[in-house]
Amino acid sequence: MNLSTPNILPTPAHLVELERLGDAIAELSAHLDAATARLLDLIREFDARGGWGNGFASCAAWLTWRIGLDRGAARERVRVARALGSLPRLAQALARGELSYSKVRALTRVATPETEERLLKVGGAGTAEHVERIVRGWRRVDRIAEAQESTRRHQRRALHVYQDEDGMVVVRGRLEPEAGAVLMKAVEAGREALYRRRDDVSAETRPDGLPRTGLIIADDPPTLGQQQADALALIAETALHHGIDPGAPGERYQVVVHIDAHVLADADAPGQSVLEDGAHVSAETSQRLACDASRVVMRHDPDGRVTEVGARTRTIPPALRRALQHRDNGCRFPGCRLPFGQGHHIRHWGNGGPTTLSNLAMLCRRHHRAVHEEGYMVERQPEGELRFRRPDGRLLPHVPPPATVPTEPVETLRAQNDARGLHIDAQTSRPGWFGERLDLGYAIDVLHPLATSRA
Repeated sequence: MNLSTPNILPTPAHLVELERLGDAIAELSAHLDAATARLLDLIREFDARGGWGNGFASCAAWLTWRIGLDRGAARERVRVARALGSLPRLAQALARGELSYSKVRALTRVATPETEERLLKVGGAGTAEHVERIVRGWRRVDRIAEAQESTRRHQRRALHVYQDEDGMVVVRGRLEPEAGAVLMKAVEAGREALYRRRDDVSAETRPDGLPRTGLIIADDPPTLGQQQADALALIAETALHHGIDPGAPGERYQVVVHIDAHVLADADAPGQSVLEDGAHVSAETSQRLACDASRVVMRHDPDGRVTEVGARTRTIPPALRRALQHRDNGCRFPGCRLPFGQGHHIRHWGNGGPTTLSNLAMLCRRHHRAVHEEGYMVERQPEGELRFRRPDGRLLPHVPPPATVPTEPVETLRAQNDARGLHIDAQTSRPGWFGERLDLGYAIDVLHPLATSRA
């Protein structure tokens, strides 16, 4: 009996070439993921040290301006960078090119130091689609658990008020977190107002410390519990006195600032710049508020008595504001793009600047403060363009210059990863999936701590 060896046909050259091309793609992608890990490390450090705080509202806003990321992508980079700070295993897997950025981005939405190890195995075993599906299933379990806990808390809310045997009124209750936070803030405000007021009426007491009514009071100051009891009574009395309806929002949130005219013109000039309750604010802050506000001019005699009160007017009339909003279409600060803002006088009206469209620019609240209180400068060029400068005088361009790219970026990237001791090839990021169907329900039951605790 003759046994013959079967003929093994050689792999066609074009298939060999395609396989080589595929390996090159896989290897370079792993190199890019390793470089992304380094980029996220830098972003996390830059964010933690506040490097973006030079006129920008957040690290994501700075990334949008500086490296041209979409705003949503920039926020996601910052989120992932922060998350990886407490997830060292996922961070190392990305740095070695073993997990793609897409997988790590998904896993960081749900991973904690306690669940990181099992989710790392999910990332290594499945494709990016598998990871996304498992993360969605994981978050569903989290949301169900959160909703159940929220419902239980809501059902447990209660307030009991009853009179004790000695005539004292006892108050016992359980409030939901947000309601409890409001109550604690109100009690704190009431306590501060009540006992600050008591400090202010020391003239109503005799030198020996007793009230002029002759009633004897304890020498020891009230305890925190006693102060909070008094504050709660004050809150109830205030609510009944003023009515439960808080009134129109415009009146509730109105802030009144008193500032001398010459201080508006020159922040270094002597004079008052105070809130209605007497609290001092900087002249720069008052100038910022006066840029776009209601204005009432009052004249005083040498003794400080009001002799004349003018009608209330808007610094920027409504028609001019509409024109400003239409022209600027949001904040003009480089990299901001918020679609709403405040009118800023480039040359302040208190210093002779006209309230005209050419002397106005739209700035959001954050960047309006940056220009007035943080030393940033803005000027309009003869052709109408705005030019912003940092506090040290350096130009802040609307579009920053591009970074220098090496002549051979791929080889440079490989060399950098090799120098860090990374050994990356076409198999580094290959998942352990063999093509079987993902059983999502089973995967969540096995992986999620809450799911396994119910089993």
